[in-house]
Amino acid sequence: MDQNPEGVSESAARAARDLRVLFSRLRRRIREVAGDDELTPSQVSALTLVSKGGAATASALASAEGVRPQSMAATLAVLEQHGLIRRSPDPEDGRRQLVTLTEAGRERVEGDREARHEWLARTLQDRCTEDERQTVLAALSVLERLTQP
Repeated sequence: MDQNPEGVSESAARAARDLRVLFSRLRRRIREVAGDDELTPSQVSALTLVSKGGAATASALASAEGVRPQSMAATLAVLEQHGLIRRSPDPEDGRRQLVTLTEAGRERVEGDREARHEWLARTLQDRCTEDERQTVLAALSVLERLTQP
C-alpha cells in the first residue's frame, strides 16, 4: 500500500489517488467518444496544439509537448499524410517550416471538440440530478485552485 508523504493527511492522499484514476478514465472515455481511433494520443495532442497555438515550427511544438524533435517530426509526418496539417516556409526564416492546420484538420479538431462536449453534457444531464450537477460545479471551482501557481 502507498504510504502518504510526510505531513499529508489520509484524505488528501486518497483524493490525489482517486482523482488521478478518475481523470485517466474520463480522458480515455472522451477519446473514445471523439473517434480518435486512427490517430494516437500523441498525434491528437499535436493536432490540438497546432489548433490552439496557430502556426508553429516543429521544434516549438516538440518543446511545448515535451518530446524530442525527432518524435515530433514523426508525429507531424503522420498528420500530414492524413491531410490534417500542412507545412510551409517560414516567411522570416526560409530554412524553417511552419506547421498549420488544413481545412480538414480544423474540421477534425472542431468536430472532435463538439462530440466530446455533447457527450459530456448529455451524460451529465442523463446520469446526474440537478443537485449533483451543482456539486460538480462546486468541486470544479475547488479543483481550479489546484491549477494555480
